[in-house]
Amino acid sequence: MATHFINLLDELMRRSLRMGAAVEDMLLEACEAVTQADHKLARRIVDRDAEIDAEEVAIEAEAVRLMTLFQPMGADMRRLCTILKVNNDLERIADCGVNIAERAAHLEPDMLVEPRHTLRDIYPVVRRMLHGAIHAYATLDRDAAEKVMAEDEVIDAFYGDFIRNLVADASSSPETMAAHLDVLSIAKNLERTADHAVNIAEDVVFLVTGQIIRHGPKKVSG
Repeated sequence: MATHFINLLDELMRRSLRMGAAVEDMLLEACEAVTQADHKLARRIVDRDAEIDAEEVAIEAEAVRLMTLFQPMGADMRRLCTILKVNNDLERIADCGVNIAERAAHLEPDMLVEPRHTLRDIYPVVRRMLHGAIHAYATLDRDAAEKVMAEDEVIDAFYGDFIRNLVADASSSPETMAAHLDVLSIAKNLERTADHAVNIAEDVVFLVTGQIIRHGPKKVSG
């Protein structure tokens, strides 16, 4: 029975990682849809949302089934709890990708060249954070998780500066207000994606150490 449970748990973890890879791909494509003003790609991303939603529900149902059927303890229970929490954050990151794509779907290529160029500067940071969080999750790498958490301040600083600059630009060209709002939404969803990547990194620390570091210092001892 124990071997059977471990095999099922390993398969659930692999399924969770496949979902992580799919979500990471969605975010990459969403950023490309904006920078390339690719409306067809944006619509394709939106269409993938139902697939991710269904997988989130399936993973959650299997995690709950394993908890109920086998009543695991210790590290196994921690692993199942982590899968559930990461599953939720991955689905929300997919939602952020969809939100970005929906804005990109009607953003004109010649609108807001400078703000869009500024967004290009932050895409690599957000993608690096998400990739790092999923890598840490796959390899149980606490150091990699802590690197993801350390980059959160970079995103927060960027977002604050971006908002101030965007408000200034919008006030000088009110005729482009709708386009400014599209770009603002894209920036907000990138910031939220970074927050979810940090959540995943914190869950990795919990899985490895048993310590809950949410709402506390990001660097843990031991």
